Amino acid sequence: MGSFSIWHWIIVLVVVVLIFGTKKLGTIGKDLGEGIKGFKKGLKDGDDAPPAQLGNERRDAGETKSDAAPQDSRKDG
Repeated sequence: MGSFSIWHWIIVLVVVVLIFGTKKLGTIGKDLGEGIKGFKKGLKDGDDAPPAQLGNERRDAGETKSDAAPQDSRKDG
């Protein structure tokens, strides 16, 4: 009762193919594969930046904000 027999899976496969068609299923499979490859590449490329570099970028951003002189929005007049 908990698992399906091979005949259940064949019927489900036939129904899915009839609903979507083989061309659409192939396109979905291709897009899914490309998405997974892109995700893995992104994870791999994201580890290349050393932690020290990330710290310097944060420090540089903080200095830019604190070095700027505060501007007075009031007009004398």
